[in-house]
Amino acid sequence: MNKVMLLVCTAFMLAVAPSAKAQFVVTDPANLASGIINSANEIIQTSSTVSNVVKNFNEVKRVYEQGKEYYDKLKAVSNLVKDARKVQQTVLLVGDVSEMYVQNFGKMMNDPNFSAQELTAISNGYSALLNESTELLKELKQIVTSTSLSLNDKERMDIIDRVYKEVKDYHSLVRYYTNKNISVSILRAKKQNNTKRVLELYGTSEQKYW
Repeated sequence: MNKVMLLVCTAFMLAVAPSAKAQFVVTDPANLASGIINSANEIIQTSSTVSNVVKNFNEVKRVYEQGKEYYDKLKAVSNLVKDARKVQQTVLLVGDVSEMYVQNFGKMMNDPNFSAQELTAISNGYSALLNESTELLKELKQIVTSTSLSLNDKERMDIIDRVYKEVKDYHSLVRYYTNKNISVSILRAKKQNNTKRVLELYGTSEQKYW
C-alpha cells in the first residue's frame, strides 16, 4: 500500500472508531476527523435519549460546541495530498450537517410558528439525516480490513469517491430540509401578517447559514 493510501486508511481507522473521551493531538488530521465523527455520534445518541426537546437541544448544542474545535482545525489543514483531501472533505461535510442542525434548530426553538410536537419531529429529522451521513463513513472501513487488502488504489479511490458523493447528497438534503421547515414558518407568518419577525429570526440565505 503506498503512502497516500496509508494516510487515508489511518485517518478512517481512527475516524470510525468508537467514541472516546481522550484528549486528541490537535495537529493530527486523523484525530481531528475522529473528533468530528465522535461528536456527530454523540449528537445522534443525545437526540434519541433525551425526551424533553429543550433539554435535548441544550445537550446537543453542548456536544456540538465541544466538537467544533476539531471541525475548525480540520478545515484549516491544507497540506494534505489529493486522496487524503477527499477524505477530509467528506468528514467536514458531516461536520457541516451538525452545524446546520444546531444553528438552525436553535432558531426554530424560538419560532412561535412551530409547536412542541413539530419541533420534536424536526429534531428527529435532523438526527436521522446526520445518522445516515455518519453511517456512510463506516463503509470506508472496508478499505483497511483484511478482506479488502487486495484492493488496488483505483478501487480504494472509487470507494472514497462514492462515499464522498453520497455524503454530499445528504448534506444537500439537510439544506433542503432546513429550507422547507423555514418556508413553513414563513407561510404561517404571512397568514398572521408577521413575516418581518420570521425573516429577522432566520435572515436571508446570504445572511444566514440555511
